[in-house]
Amino acid sequence: MAHILLAEDDDSLRGFLARALDKAGHIVIACENGDDAIDALDKGPFDLLLTDIVMPGADGIEVARVAAQRQPGVKIMFITGFAAVALSAAQAAPDAKVLSKPVHLKDIVAEVDRMVAA
Repeated sequence: MAHILLAEDDDSLRGFLARALDKAGHIVIACENGDDAIDALDKGPFDLLLTDIVMPGADGIEVARVAAQRQPGVKIMFITGFAAVALSAAQAAPDAKVLSKPVHLKDIVAEVDRMVAA
């Protein structure tokens, strides 16, 4: 079981992800934008940050930067529908995993389980 901070501005996707991760046995704090995710870091510690990159307010790269600063060792996974943004994320957080949308919920949950176990 992992404590996961989820930042995703798409309401439907955020709900699906939160439910799937919860069903897989994880504890999830879900936020609708980057600013809320940064505020939620105080509810940690978190084992994993799962964040969209393009969001209102702070983007996912900024959320990851702040999370890594406040909680060294937190694992980071980005999800994005923009290939060019994925390259920026990989450069900003080289140890992070980047998944491109569309991605199946089962694949995200499996990847989360792998990252948490590592």
